[in-house]
Amino acid sequence: MATTAEYGLGPLAFPRGWFMIAVAEEVTSAPQAVRFFGKDMVLYRGKASGKIVLLDAYCPHMRVHLARNTTSYVVKDGTHVEGDAIRCPAHGWRYNAEGQCDDIPYSNHGIPKAACVKSHKVVEKAGCIWMWHDMEGGEPDYDLPAFAEWEGEEQGWVRWRLDHLGTLPIHPQEILDNMTDLAHFMPVHGSTDIVYFENEFRDHVIMQRLGSGHRTLVDNTHLLENDTWYTGPGILLSKMEGQHPSVIMICNTPVEDGEVRVWYALAVKVADKRADKSGLAIARGYQDTALDAFAQDFELWKYKEAAISILQVPDDGPFHKERIWYKQFYNPRAKADEFHSRVNGVHVSVDRRPGAKGKAA
Repeated sequence: MATTAEYGLGPLAFPRGWFMIAVAEEVTSAPQAVRFFGKDMVLYRGKASGKIVLLDAYCPHMRVHLARNTTSYVVKDGTHVEGDAIRCPAHGWRYNAEGQCDDIPYSNHGIPKAACVKSHKVVEKAGCIWMWHDMEGGEPDYDLPAFAEWEGEEQGWVRWRLDHLGTLPIHPQEILDNMTDLAHFMPVHGSTDIVYFENEFRDHVIMQRLGSGHRTLVDNTHLLENDTWYTGPGILLSKMEGQHPSVIMICNTPVEDGEVRVWYALAVKVADKRADKSGLAIARGYQDTALDAFAQDFELWKYKEAAISILQVPDDGPFHKERIWYKQFYNPRAKADEFHSRVNGVHVSVDRRPGAKGKAA
């Protein structure tokens, strides 16, 4: 697997941004061991408030993993999580949700100042647990998407099922390249007669707009139109209009430098009011069909070699702009405007709509 340094993205091994780390309903008061960004962490839901807590995994006392235990009496007695705090299974040191040790049960000599673990910023939204990651330690400099469809059940939207797709042995750069990869739509996804394809770069957002025919999804008198965008480097949303409007979400989160975990989801509007059982069945069928289409990309990524440089031809799409855009997340945030100034704006690869100049890549 190729690393960030090999791609020449910047001095930070892992990108800055919001990233999915778990399905919300799968996080309970039983601590989970998770690993992202080359770091072991512990994830749990506090018993007192239901608050999601994410801490570095190792107790500073003797470096015992806070989550990986089933035999300690701390775990057996049900004191592993107390309120929103977690006890180390080895000696019972307790750490609150902010990572500060607030109890050493066998000692009356005070708590050392160094008795703390790093606490990470997390948000529960749209059925997911999101982590803010920044190797510089800064606060978020952009917001999570609104996920309006998640809140639209009374308007007929069916909330997505979150599908675990496991890990890929590739750097996320290879996934982001899809945003500007015009030439793969016909041989991989069955697009036909591409009418327009353009990308827009807007600070931390990259957009893709596609209108084309399709072998199976539309007849030869209609366009299949998609608006797709990344909010930061880890969250893709794609809107598709049709008999049942839908929104796809794909999340990729680095596990190691050169390995990513991927989730897939799709929300569908099946009615003008809350969906019944038949509407739910329609939505799940849509998600299964769309997942099959995404699997066409996933299989290519799974077995490809790293494209450190692309042997690009003019008809490929603006890979060069996308790779410049992506660098902002691997460099100090003070340099972000430098990358924005190099790419911000609309890049049209193909436009054969009536009244357009007929530009092709």
